[in-house]
Amino acid sequence: MPTPTTRPLTLDPAAQDLLFRRARTVDRFTDEPVTEEAIRAVHELVRDGPTAFNQQPLRMLLLRSAESRSRLAPHLSRGNREKTLRAPLTALLAVDIRFHHRLPQLFPAYPGAADLYAKNPALRERSALLNGGLQAAYFLIGVRAAGLAAGPMSGFDDEGVDREFFPDGDLRSLLVVNIGRPAGPPPRPRGPRLSYDEVCTTL
Repeated sequence: MPTPTTRPLTLDPAAQDLLFRRARTVDRFTDEPVTEEAIRAVHELVRDGPTAFNQQPLRMLLLRSAESRSRLAPHLSRGNREKTLRAPLTALLAVDIRFHHRLPQLFPAYPGAADLYAKNPALRERSALLNGGLQAAYFLIGVRAAGLAAGPMSGFDDEGVDREFFPDGDLRSLLVVNIGRPAGPPPRPRGPRLSYDEVCTTL
């Protein structure tokens, strides 16, 4: 049995399976509800993931009611509508384009950070999307850590979603994620993955 000092990954193999090897994108869920407590626990876990200047631009709109998801459905691609209407919970992940207003609180070590982004809207938007994307990835892993499954989807009309749910323009939709407990086995085998040598180059 390898010791912790010689094992490349210190995370327990069962946890590795839960988060990565056995985890799959899910389209079909049981009717078991996803509690507020579970999503709070996920947030408490993943909020510590790093972002530039600790900016934390991700925002989550939790669509629990049938009415809220019926508002979302027309903006989804056809293949994503029915599974979203059936899911126990749908999280609409967005980024706060005005995240810089919170930087004096979140990153007091650099008092000029807010001005840096205020003066450069293009940099601010790019940073919000990049760091919000990082936080969205943390969120998906956190959902798996809670013993739940996630069905992330980028197939939607982001401008239509923003008009419907974020009309003030401060938030930009990033990802739609259905959440619940999987119903049945995965619908298809896992797709191929690139090898280490195909991905990594050493200089």
